[in-house]
Amino acid sequence: MTVTTAEALRPVPHVNTVITTPPLLMAIPRQYVHKAAQAEVLLCGWQENGENAFLAPTQWPRSHSFYTPAHDLHDPMLFAESVRQAIPLVSHVGYGAPMDHRQIWDYFRCTVSPEELRRGPTPADCEMQLSCDDVVRRAGRLGGMTLRATMIRHGRRMGVAETRFANQAPAIYRRLRGARCDAARAMAHAVPLPAPLAPDEVGRINPQDVVLAPSGTDRHWQLRVDLAHPVLFDHPVDHIPGMLLLEAARQAAHSTLSPRRSFMTSIDAKFTRFVEFDEPCWIEAERITASTPGHETVRVTAQQGDHTPFTATVTSLVVSP
Repeated sequence: MTVTTAEALRPVPHVNTVITTPPLLMAIPRQYVHKAAQAEVLLCGWQENGENAFLAPTQWPRSHSFYTPAHDLHDPMLFAESVRQAIPLVSHVGYGAPMDHRQIWDYFRCTVSPEELRRGPTPADCEMQLSCDDVVRRAGRLGGMTLRATMIRHGRRMGVAETRFANQAPAIYRRLRGARCDAARAMAHAVPLPAPLAPDEVGRINPQDVVLAPSGTDRHWQLRVDLAHPVLFDHPVDHIPGMLLLEAARQAAHSTLSPRRSFMTSIDAKFTRFVEFDEPCWIEAERITASTPGHETVRVTAQQGDHTPFTATVTSLVVSP
C-alpha cells in the first residue's frame, strides 16, 4: 500500500503499533528535522519497527558541501548529523511532540567502521535502525529519552550511536533561557569572527569550514562562530549548535595529531551548558592513551567564562604523513 507524506509523518497515537507499510522512500520534509534547506535533509523515509523502534532510510551524497569526504571515505560526521536529524523526527512523529518543542542534547557518542564508509559511484543508501529507551513523559508529553542508532549499509553495520536528550515545551524553554531565548537578538551579539587556522591543519580545504582560530598557545584555540555558514547555521538559533561543537572537537583532534593524517572513528561528547554567542569560547586539547592499536585519542574541552559547557573524547585512526 502506498502512503502519502502526510500519512507517513503524522504523529503516531500508540508507539507500540507496528506499521507494515514499507519505508517511504522520499525526502522527509525539512521541518521535521529542524533544517531550513531541504537539500540538507539526509533522512529519506520513516517506518515503525516494533515497540519504541523505528527505521529511517538515509542517503548520503557522494560529496557534501561541508561534510566532505577524505581518503575516499564518507565523512563520519554525516552519521552524527543523521542521528541529529533523527532526534526531532522521532520526537515529533514517533512521540507526538509539537513542532515548537525543543530537543536539547545531554550527551552524544558514536563509533564508525572506516571500511564501511568507502565511497561508491552513487550516493550511499543506508538504513538507520532506531530504538528509544528510558522514555520520560510529563503531563502526557514527551520529556526526554535515550536514542540508540545503528547505521546499516549493504547489510553490514557502518556505525552505532547513542544520545540522551530532553524535549522542552516553549514555556519551559523560555524560563530556561530567559532573555537569551530570542535567536535574532542572541546572534546579533555574537563576538567578532576571528581569522581561521590554515585549513590543512584541521583537515579542511575551504577556510570558511574551519571552526578554530589560533590563540597563540599550542593546542588552544578560539571557537569560530561563522553565522554566515550555510550548513552550521542554516536557520537562526539562540545558542551555538551542538554540531558546531562536535566539529570543533574533530578539528581540534586533527590539529593535535598533525602532521600525521587522521580519520575520526569515534567521539564521546557531553553537553552540560549552552554555549552562548556573546562571549568567546575557547577549545583545548590534550592527548590521552588510546586503547586501540593504530589509533590516537584526544580529549577536547570547551571553556566559556568560568564554565566548561562541553567536553569530548575523539579517537582517530592515524597514519604517517
